Amino acid sequence: MSHRSALHAVSPLDGRYARYTEPLVPYASEAALMRARVEVEVEYLCALADLDAVPLTLDEDNRELLRDRYRQFSETDAKAIKQLETEGWAGYEATNHDVKAVEYFLREHTADRIHPWIHFGLTSEDVNNLAHRLLLQPAVEEVLVPALREVRDALADLAREHRDLPMLARTHGQPATPTTFGKEMAVYAARLGRALGRIKEAADGLSGKLAGASGTYAAHHAAYPDVDWRSFSAAFVESLGLEHTPLATQVNPCDDLATLFDALRGANNVVLDLNLDCWLYVSQRYLGQEAVAGETGSSTMPHKVNPIDFENGEGNCSKANSDLVFLGDYVTDSRLQRDLSDSTVKRNMGAALAHCLIGYQKTARGLEKVVPREDVMREDLERNPEVIGEAVQTILRREGRADAYEQVKELTRGQRASIADFRDLFDELDVDDSVREELRALTPAGYTGLGDELVDELDD
Repeated sequence: MSHRSALHAVSPLDGRYARYTEPLVPYASEAALMRARVEVEVEYLCALADLDAVPLTLDEDNRELLRDRYRQFSETDAKAIKQLETEGWAGYEATNHDVKAVEYFLREHTADRIHPWIHFGLTSEDVNNLAHRLLLQPAVEEVLVPALREVRDALADLAREHRDLPMLARTHGQPATPTTFGKEMAVYAARLGRALGRIKEAADGLSGKLAGASGTYAAHHAAYPDVDWRSFSAAFVESLGLEHTPLATQVNPCDDLATLFDALRGANNVVLDLNLDCWLYVSQRYLGQEAVAGETGSSTMPHKVNPIDFENGEGNCSKANSDLVFLGDYVTDSRLQRDLSDSTVKRNMGAALAHCLIGYQKTARGLEKVVPREDVMREDLERNPEVIGEAVQTILRREGRADAYEQVKELTRGQRASIADFRDLFDELDVDDSVREELRALTPAGYTGLGDELVDELDD
């Protein structure tokens, strides 16, 4: 299939959207997983050589040569490992086992004296669970987080630039107490800021396991009963930048992965909510869109400039969430001490991350293209003067009018009320002239409370 173009890709992630998902290739591809497995095996060899009980010596030159196996991991290396697994290579028959293929690959690039210690006492899950996390952590922290932060920063810029732009709010889809466009963007920026914190905490908390076929260190203990293998395992896993899982079956329980997937899903829910609102603001003409030269909005309606980026962001974040829920539920289950169904499922983690990435990129692009339309927002406010009713009845309550709510309700509920209607009401009220003037000064555009000041709640 490698000779075919992206037009023949089974998944749009490697076809239509390949240019968007390219940053994830070093972390989500099969070659990347091979490289990470080589890294785990090599670093494990180095750690074994540091044990006095193990008759394996590796000087600094040997260690650097070993580490070059993953530092300089190439396309040729990946193809060799794949061939070892599927066809056989260098005198080895096909392993039909991806981790065993890595072990044999390393044998072909090391001295005979090292061969007994490659994969010593390990089960494939010891290697795989660490390799997956060595890829997942930077994929999230170096690719997804910056893309999501770009959305957050774009929202913060919009919030600050349009902090005092009055806008009609809608609760239950109906005209409601006015707000400012900047404050509404600030709400999303703040939510994404908190979501980014949860993602970082979850990524930093990824936890690895290295304890053998049933999680008991049985093979290690049988070979060297005097070695403190629990301390060795903890030190080794932590040297890879991961927390240590001391209690496991053959399989890492993966509760840490579920936590990370849930954190990503929470961020995606914020992005989804944002995309839906931006779509509606475009529909209401609150947001204009910059037309891109040469771009077609509709195959039949030449005037169309569609909110396709927000729609695409919505679709990809929705697909990502579906995958993340499935992954989080699935990887935490294993029949008895081990079943292999999770292995094929974990190969799809990259696809979930890819849909996240596309969703963030499309949302950011959508935000770049929109321009708030102050004239439309102000006209809408002027068409809905009844929204000052809340202010009117609250001021009257302050003046001791127990029937204030009912009076305004009679004037406004289920019907349109003009500013003139309100002023007629004010003229009839038995209130001080100063209160009457206070009421007459109310306007929808001026009734935005502390909306503009709330933007200052955003962190830099």
